[in-house]
Amino acid sequence: MIRNVALADAGQICDIYNYYILHTIITFEESEVRETEMRSRIEKTIAKFPWIVYEADSKVIGFAYASEWKSRCAYKHSLETTVYLRKGEEGNGVGSKLYAELIDRLKKMEYHALIGGISLPNEASIRLHEKFGFEKIGQFKEVGYKFGKWIDVGYWELIF
Repeated sequence: MIRNVALADAGQICDIYNYYILHTIITFEESEVRETEMRSRIEKTIAKFPWIVYEADSKVIGFAYASEWKSRCAYKHSLETTVYLRKGEEGNGVGSKLYAELIDRLKKMEYHALIGGISLPNEASIRLHEKFGFEKIGQFKEVGYKFGKWIDVGYWELIF
């Protein structure tokens, strides 16, 4: 079931996200996020933008949200989108369901451009974005450094 995030979900969201911090290049954060910090991030985000979770058997197995792309006023119609799944839940359609719902909500809110930044390589994320019509519009070389290696970041965009 897809529903709006609740502050009480912060601990489970940390469980999901901290895996990616500690074991992957998908996020450039390097230290685990504490539940209090995640609650603060959720509060800040939902004040302006959608944040949704996919729950099954009282367990959050994925989440997606939109956030500000850039702080300058002229960027107000463009957002960055994010989706994460609990380790082991990949490939079961939850990511697609979350992204479809998030994109639908953002269309109804009349945003114009959605941007997905993807640490490379990440074929699963590329497939997900392209499934929804995002097109690759650029790639920055070696802009991140994690686990002793330089990482490229590609950007995919969807225009409504």
